[in-house]
Amino acid sequence: MTIPYLFRCPISLDIFTDPVTLSTGQTYDRSSIEKWLADGNLTCPVTMQKLQDLSMVPNHTLRHLINQWMLMGTQLSSSRMTTTDEEPSLASLKAMLGTPEQTTVAVRLQTLDKIITLSEDSDSTRACLIKHGFYPLLVEFLFGKTLIVGELLPENALLVEKALKCILNLTLCTRLSSLNMLKEEQNLASLSNLFHRGGIKIKTSLCYLIEEISSSPETRELVSILGQTRPILQGLMSLIEQTSVHPTASEAAVKAISGLCGLDLNRESIVKEGAIRGLIMYLSKSERSSVSRALSSLEVLLGLESGKQALLSTPNAAQVLVRMIFRRSDPKGSESAVGSLLIISCGSLRFREEIIRAGVVIQLLLLLQSQCSERAKTQARILLKLLSSMWIEDPRISHFQYGLFDS
Repeated sequence: MTIPYLFRCPISLDIFTDPVTLSTGQTYDRSSIEKWLADGNLTCPVTMQKLQDLSMVPNHTLRHLINQWMLMGTQLSSSRMTTTDEEPSLASLKAMLGTPEQTTVAVRLQTLDKIITLSEDSDSTRACLIKHGFYPLLVEFLFGKTLIVGELLPENALLVEKALKCILNLTLCTRLSSLNMLKEEQNLASLSNLFHRGGIKIKTSLCYLIEEISSSPETRELVSILGQTRPILQGLMSLIEQTSVHPTASEAAVKAISGLCGLDLNRESIVKEGAIRGLIMYLSKSERSSVSRALSSLEVLLGLESGKQALLSTPNAAQVLVRMIFRRSDPKGSESAVGSLLIISCGSLRFREEIIRAGVVIQLLLLLQSQCSERAKTQARILLKLLSSMWIEDPRISHFQYGLFDS
């Protein structure tokens, strides 16, 4: 069994033997905190608050809980009960991250490696890191410090990659309010700079981070800022268009765009930066899991007049969307594809002719015979009715090459 993180001293990471609580409310093992104070430190190791009162109150409740836990038949080997002498304390890890100007790049890389290891250990370990303030510290370390001056040097790029990995490992277990620091102009510039100068790993991780930001109610205002920041949108569009070269990064960018599209205020800016063309290009070359997200985003953006015009001017858009109609393994994607076709067809005769040539009728009939959603069936029927009116007006449209037959 893994020792519960609440039973470990934040300084030594060993199980408590004599827990005492300081005036700040933090609990430590007596021997560890006494050594900390004896070294001349007059602050609380976890909160870094100055200690006005050096008194220590025995934490009898915690000691009782630990004794009960050990008496429950838990048999832990000595190797699991203690940490090695080489393993740093959480307090020292925080100190190394909190003062990057006083540490070498090599030390910072080692520190981040150890945090990555801890963040991948277990839910309780991640909770411990979050409890001790590592999440806001990592965010500040990455976006609030000047890691990028001019070109992104290899060692700094590695620092960014590792810091992003730590942040993403902890993101699912914590509140994201710390990321609101990105609303500040200087920190937002750091994020934009990473999209401009970072390698493909950094850009992919930033896409995942934007996706998480977009899903949190605590960062709603930040989402509106990101969705209207041109360098970030340009970086996302560039990744979407690299499906053939960097499929994973392209997929991550689609997820980020999907998240940003969830806010009405962002959609006009997203269309303006070429999202329609990018999504069509992605759909034409990809069969990955994010196809459904791409189709859903496309349907949302086509609710704008600028989105409709962008799609009408995108080569092969009709053919790509028709091909997306009948997707047995992706009913949601099929629904969005039909919805997009219906939106454009209602206002464009030329587009209706294009999708007929692309075989839309056969695809719609196949969809109606499948177990698709009621919304998809309703939209398919409306679209078929719209197309059939063209057939009545001009019987020549029923020619075989258009996918229709004379009755």
